[in-house]
Amino acid sequence: MSVGKQRGYHHGDLREALVASGRKLLEEKGIRGFTLRECARRAEVSHAAPAHHFASMDDLLAELVRRGFAELNLAMTAEAARIEGEAAARLVGLGVGYMAFAAANPALFQLMFTREANRIDLKEGDEGAAGIRRLQAAVVDELLADASADVRQRMADFAWATMHGFIALVLEGEIGGRDSSRALKARGLAALAAMAETVVRVSRS
Repeated sequence: MSVGKQRGYHHGDLREALVASGRKLLEEKGIRGFTLRECARRAEVSHAAPAHHFASMDDLLAELVRRGFAELNLAMTAEAARIEGEAAARLVGLGVGYMAFAAANPALFQLMFTREANRIDLKEGDEGAAGIRRLQAAVVDELLADASADVRQRMADFAWATMHGFIALVLEGEIGGRDSSRALKARGLAALAAMAETVVRVSRS
């Protein structure tokens, strides 16, 4: 047995090493440059070793997606909790956390919202994109407590579309290509503030 194979079968924490190397590879090379063999090489194990935890490249990508949604949820809730104020301010905070996560993990974020990712089987306790949507919809419902279910649904859709649409266009280079990081953050915050103001106006109509 070669040294590489020995390391492959006796790695201290092979699963976590593969997840870490896979995430870094995804951000560096994108989905087109992602291979299980390269993840194994970066984790310093044999190319056959990942099979002990991930039967295929898709299985490792699925794990990255599941963890990505958990981290996104935490980023949003942490940012909203940091803001002491009314529901409108927390709605903006959720968006700030969302955009910050996407900007820091662009390739993972884009993978998380592909059709393929939507078909990933969730583990017990995982919520995926549905959990993110419920998190934001709960604040919209708080703002629109007296509105009809239809109105609350429309405004939750609007809030989601604003939040996701802005950062998706940024990642595609369609918004802020020539802006400084500071200016781009200001544009994102302005878009979120305008979204929250619109929801508030609906609550007062």
